Amino acid sequence: MVKFCPLGCFRLSAYTFICNLQAKSIVFAVAFTLHRKHNFTDNINKEERKVVFTNPQTIEECDSDAGYKAPNLLQRIASLFKNVSPGSDLARFQLPPLFNLPKSQLQCYGESVYCTASDLLSKCNSGQSPVERFISVVTWCISTTRPVTFGVAPYNPILGETHHVSKGNLNILLEQISHHPPVTALHATDEKENIEMIWCQQPSPKFNGTSIEAQVLGKRKLKLLNHGETYEMNCPHLLLRILPVPGADWSGKVNIRCLETGLVAELSFRSNNSFLGIGGNHRVVKGKILDSSSLKVLYEVDGHWDRTIKLKDTSNGKARVVYDAKEVISGIQAPILKEGESVWETESAHVWGELSEAIVSKEWEKAREAKLKVEERQRELVRERECKGETWSPKHFDVSYSKEVGWECSPIHSHVPPAPIISQ
Repeated sequence: MVKFCPLGCFRLSAYTFICNLQAKSIVFAVAFTLHRKHNFTDNINKEERKVVFTNPQTIEECDSDAGYKAPNLLQRIASLFKNVSPGSDLARFQLPPLFNLPKSQLQCYGESVYCTASDLLSKCNSGQSPVERFISVVTWCISTTRPVTFGVAPYNPILGETHHVSKGNLNILLEQISHHPPVTALHATDEKENIEMIWCQQPSPKFNGTSIEAQVLGKRKLKLLNHGETYEMNCPHLLLRILPVPGADWSGKVNIRCLETGLVAELSFRSNNSFLGIGGNHRVVKGKILDSSSLKVLYEVDGHWDRTIKLKDTSNGKARVVYDAKEVISGIQAPILKEGESVWETESAHVWGELSEAIVSKEWEKAREAKLKVEERQRELVRERECKGETWSPKHFDVSYSKEVGWECSPIHSHVPPAPIISQ
């Protein structure tokens, strides 16, 4: 039986450092009367609530001075050393609001899928051959890698928190299916293209004295149902360097495999730092695409995930650009609210609305109170479940866990419905 921990809803999980996309200066706040069409939380009366969105990270802004800035980096670094020791489990480290980006981790997860300026998923489906489709899937996988910022992190999602967004025909739903350990499930469907996506991921971070290394356990599956193809992949882990020079980058091995065709991609994400961590070659991706049946290398992969990725055909030596980050993750904007009354009570942008607004305006006392308010509400729900003898379970996923396999999830419904939140 899977056991869920409903408490500790505001302690820093590993994945609060992964995908910690910097929220930007434009905030969209919509107040509305929330009618209980979806009863996801007990004993909440109708009342006016905020839904707050912040702009996602974009390539052209990731190295600029624009956007939200957390206060005093050196003080935050000193605080980390004061509160953790080498080998500490960061899933139990409590984070104050001044360390937070004004958005939830579920929103950051979702942004890596729906915040794109180019429809790479459709290109995956339109390839004329298995090799063409596989190359498109590799390109799409790289596109889910987004800039990270040292020293600030999204909110650790509460148990049962959801994020439901539509972009065109693609409907995306995320749910926090466990809090300790923190596990997030994602289901996305595009009925027009006949595409399905299922993720189930658990972070595993460790503090190593001068750095934090956060590995993500679990699989991502992408199904091109028109072609009967399923692609399995993992994601890179995040290395946060505290000394000698603070910084963050994606690193590690990413393997992509098509179960039906036997095609495999082996990618390596890394940064080559120069002496004392200053300079060097950052955000590098190198790898190869091969036929697993013959072990023949078909293509070599080389480039930078925040710039361009080139593919070299080993049969003739010709190289071409298959991914340009500026075309895919530049100029992207925050989602917009289309139907306020249809937003679920568990929606990330609603749950954290007051806190996000306070952080953007740097009203830290108000932010502390808003965070405490959400925390107290979760404790109240725990007491209510205990009094009723109820056990919490996910609303949208069937979940299992074993020591051999880890966490696995399967969507309860075959398709994700259109969302009241729209990605532009």
